[in-house]
Amino acid sequence: MNKTAPARAPAQHSISVLLPAGPAAPAAARRRVRAAIESWGVPADPDVATLLTSELVTNAIRYAGGSVRLFVTCSCGHLRVYVHDASGELPAALDAPADAEDGRGLMLVDRLATEWGCYRTSAGKAVYFTLALTPELV
Repeated sequence: MNKTAPARAPAQHSISVLLPAGPAAPAAARRRVRAAIESWGVPADPDVATLLTSELVTNAIRYAGGSVRLFVTCSCGHLRVYVHDASGELPAALDAPADAEDGRGLMLVDRLATEWGCYRTSAGKAVYFTLALTPELV
């Protein structure tokens, strides 16, 4: 996991959405990410992207509270999803047992994303994941 802000290449595509706090936020984030992938025509697996987005948004709502900002960018052969929240506490992946009811979200992100990380911002933190685009999906 990288704890410094990643270098940002100019985005070919990007969206930014403020998601209100509450149980509907993860579903709204999933819809936005899927719509972006489809409208941009990028070769990313929308099921993986929406699963990982849901994990990050759920964690932000659960542990930071308040609204979160979702950023989705696509450039240089990668799709990157950022979730910004107001908490400065950086997340840590847990070594949760397979039958645990929670605590495995970041483990999924770690295993399915090409890269993931987090960094502090002036207003809290951002947690992100990157998926390498796969030409065979087009």
